Amino acid sequence: MSFQAERLDPIQWLVLPALACVLATLVFAAPLRVAGVNLPEPVFGMILAFAWAIIRPSILAPFALLVVGLVTDLVWGGPMGLWSLSLLIAYGGVLATRNMMTGQSRPMLWAWFAFMSFVAMTVGYCVSILDSGQAPSLLATFWQLLPTALLYPFAHRLTERFEDADVRFR
Repeated sequence: MSFQAERLDPIQWLVLPALACVLATLVFAAPLRVAGVNLPEPVFGMILAFAWAIIRPSILAPFALLVVGLVTDLVWGGPMGLWSLSLLIAYGGVLATRNMMTGQSRPMLWAWFAFMSFVAMTVGYCVSILDSGQAPSLLATFWQLLPTALLYPFAHRLTERFEDADVRFR
């Protein structure tokens, strides 16, 4: 499926997706129970960390990830900077391997997204241990990783929407 490329306006490729991720984080943090189970708490910022590194390396994207991570920390009540650091490390990992991902199949990119989600969760897990002195539940971490890894179609959609917008990379 091909989407028409749009011009690379910072409002459209940075601000609006960041606001959508913050809104999704707020909605999923609501104390709702579906069939007796709380809603999952995926890290919606992973969509941005993955897609923005592929779309176009930019000085603005890491600052936006910093803000999205801080908002996530505020909403979830975690240590300030935990998700900002995790998202920035994931962004750096995707950015460093950006050229290797060119031309890869969608399942391979999904696997890479899942791996980078695992890296971000591992960083978050380690920072949580350093902050509290106790290890978080590995099972709870897995149940956060799984829905986060399932967010790849949104990252793919964002990437496809803007992949041809920057004429410098054609």
